[in-house]
Amino acid sequence: MDNVTFPSNGLEIAGHLYRPEGAPRGAVVVGHPGTGVKEQTAGEYARRLAGQGFLALAFDAAYQGESAGLPRGLEDPAQRVEDIRAAVTFLGEERVGVLGICASGGYGLAAAGTDPRIRAIATVSLADIARQFRFGADGTQDPAVLRGLLAQGQEGSFSLFPEDGEQARAGGPHAFEGWEYYRTPRGEHPRSAKTLTWNSIGRIAAFDAFRAVGLIAPRPLLLVAGREAVTSWMSVEAFQNAGGPKEFHWVDGATHVDLYDRYVPQVVERVAEFFTKNL
Repeated sequence: MDNVTFPSNGLEIAGHLYRPEGAPRGAVVVGHPGTGVKEQTAGEYARRLAGQGFLALAFDAAYQGESAGLPRGLEDPAQRVEDIRAAVTFLGEERVGVLGICASGGYGLAAAGTDPRIRAIATVSLADIARQFRFGADGTQDPAVLRGLLAQGQEGSFSLFPEDGEQARAGGPHAFEGWEYYRTPRGEHPRSAKTLTWNSIGRIAAFDAFRAVGLIAPRPLLLVAGREAVTSWMSVEAFQNAGGPKEFHWVDGATHVDLYDRYVPQVVERVAEFFTKNL
């Protein structure tokens, strides 16, 4: 694994480049979840994809992890999409695919729809961050919640996670597993985002990850979702909006966050098969 940097809209992005043994089958940009860093699930997927013969790049989004940008913890969807495009430029390969996990799944769809250099796109536990803030992870949240967040103003940051497991459990199974991954030894990392800036909310509210989905075709698309994931409705919606060729792969028994760590080997096998065929 090599430490690398590359520019994105004038900001220096920090990445980990995983090299296969021998000539690569192709190159894959791996995007992390909204609050993650390259050392967590994105790095694990990239490492295993390298083991399957791909040149794989995991990186920290701008304003997060080891990448540049102020204020820290800003979630800017337009910049996140640009980070993916910049990663494709950095790889400089003719056969480049994108694997987006959680929020990066949504950002990856937006990047692929508008950047024909991306020859194939796969998502794991896809989340469109705007839909999640507007409708909740399970799609049932009152949109008035988002209006309340927008009314909070632009200054400062707020916590993304409850203080302890008891509070996390009170928020339901999805909230608890997010807390468990990011705030316990299961998956925590000191550089992963624990707060979100208030000025992120307006940027998120104006974003739509699915707006360019129809432009991906005829390049291939694979969506992977856990059968028990409350967020799976977003993967289904993206699949319905996409042209073709397109594939949907359910992972039985898995929740949203389970695909970050507990089902990685079998998901990588499916993703590697997809990229082998399409890069």
